[in-house]
Amino acid sequence: MAKLPVEKMRELERRFGEIEARMSAGPSADVYVKLASEYSELQPVVTKIRAYEKAEAEISDLEALLEDRSVDREMRDLAEQELPDVKERIEALEQEIQILLLPKDAADEKSAILEIRAGTGGSEAALFAGDLFRMYERFAAANGWKVEILSASEGEAGGYKEIIATITGKGVFAKLKFESGVHRVQRVPETEAGGRIHTSAATVAVLPEAEEIDIEIRPEDIRIDTMRSSGAGGQHVNTTDSAVRITHLPTGIVVTSSEKSQHQNRAKAMQVLRSRLYDAERQRADNERSADRKSQVGSGDRSERIRTYNYPQGRITDHRINLTLYKLDRMMEGEINEVVDALLADYQASQLALLGEHQ
Repeated sequence: MAKLPVEKMRELERRFGEIEARMSAGPSADVYVKLASEYSELQPVVTKIRAYEKAEAEISDLEALLEDRSVDREMRDLAEQELPDVKERIEALEQEIQILLLPKDAADEKSAILEIRAGTGGSEAALFAGDLFRMYERFAAANGWKVEILSASEGEAGGYKEIIATITGKGVFAKLKFESGVHRVQRVPETEAGGRIHTSAATVAVLPEAEEIDIEIRPEDIRIDTMRSSGAGGQHVNTTDSAVRITHLPTGIVVTSSEKSQHQNRAKAMQVLRSRLYDAERQRADNERSADRKSQVGSGDRSERIRTYNYPQGRITDHRINLTLYKLDRMMEGEINEVVDALLADYQASQLALLGEHQ
């Protein structure tokens, strides 16, 4: 395990104390908001640092008791019994502090844009894309996040050929960023008379939602076309040129939105375009650092097969961390925390290993 950076820990404690003092002094409202934000960011790590220092002091006291021959036997026995527990607590705190001190992904706290596209497998792939969307929708609801569909192209037998939605809430991207990749399903389609198991797939992309301050889009870099909407919606759709297609000329990225309001479509399409450009910039930066990266779990490689959902056996397997769970029905109901947490733990372990190599 990498050694704890004592100087950095002291600096964080010093800064935390300074913020507490400035907040108590009654600063102006805008200064108070900034201080409160930094305070809530530092509080978890400083709480652990203080617990670690307290445990270290306990160990010193217990060891001093054991060495002091003037202390009676009963007291020394008690100290001997307590020592392993305190050492165990210190080890756990060291691990927690190291994780809290890992470099933060600037996008972790952001909301996200979820894109699901049916892959190989025809109608069955579209049905599976619909199942995946419902899985994430339920997971979002359990976390108190808001889901809004930006655009959807329905499959002929149900489900979606493609669906794009925003998931709004604190820390959405941190939870869902490892979901990007190819999801494969093995099951007997309802339309299959012979009962043969089919394999089909859907691609998931999770992008951090970008604000205007994150990415600048120059007016001269985009072409906006309006066109007739298609899909469900009756007469209104057939008579209104409301759909919007935006092409980002430097990258060739094309985004469309086809709700009833042209004004809303333009805003939604720009929202998706900003997030795709922001994501592309993050991917480029990641690739530049990849020579120094051992774990690809967080790379978001959209072409990588990441997970298999096997319905006949009720089994779900995440191939990146060799995790297999026999809880498919519950997971499809949105109970994906176990996989999400395991992926995060694996990523953190790989980051800690890299940190250890560089010390």
